[in-house]
Amino acid sequence: MDDIVRQAMSKWPHVPACAGWLGLDSRGQWHMRDDRVQALGAFQSGAPGAKGSVLRHEKLIDFIQRNYEVDTQGRWYFQNGPQRVFVELEAAPWVWRLEADHVPVAHNGERTSVKACLMDEKGRVYLLTPLGLGLVHTLDVGVAAEALEAGKWTLEECTAQELPLRYGFVLSPLALGVANAA
Repeated sequence: MDDIVRQAMSKWPHVPACAGWLGLDSRGQWHMRDDRVQALGAFQSGAPGAKGSVLRHEKLIDFIQRNYEVDTQGRWYFQNGPQRVFVELEAAPWVWRLEADHVPVAHNGERTSVKACLMDEKGRVYLLTPLGLGLVHTLDVGVAAEALEAGKWTLEECTAQELPLRYGFVLSPLALGVANAA
């Protein structure tokens, strides 16, 4: 977490949290979701326009990713100065890109290692790492298949619905009504 964020949190400790305004999609892209977009449906719904606008500003994306955390209830958030902005997740809290040597790299650039490999009913591949559970980017599913064929990982079947409870994360803090929860 950035020092400037810690300073703001100590200076203004009682700023209400917000939810629904920021989303992380299955390709590791951040989305801004204003009131109009939120009215179109849940981030995970697939409704046209419900994801919002993809963020393109590199410095803003870097700031979000440096200050991306999880609370004790499994709700992922971006600490924006003194305000906690809960994140709507399309599939999982992390999105992995795989290097040629099968090392996963998170959407925030952090390298990690694989503890388990899972595949859901739709054929989506997830990796459990020391950072947590994340979805393998669609462009890297072939690299994951290579790791499986080489015997580096063992594939475990799962359902997408069971993953949040099993691995302790919340897909939609907004759906839980935590817009003002700290």
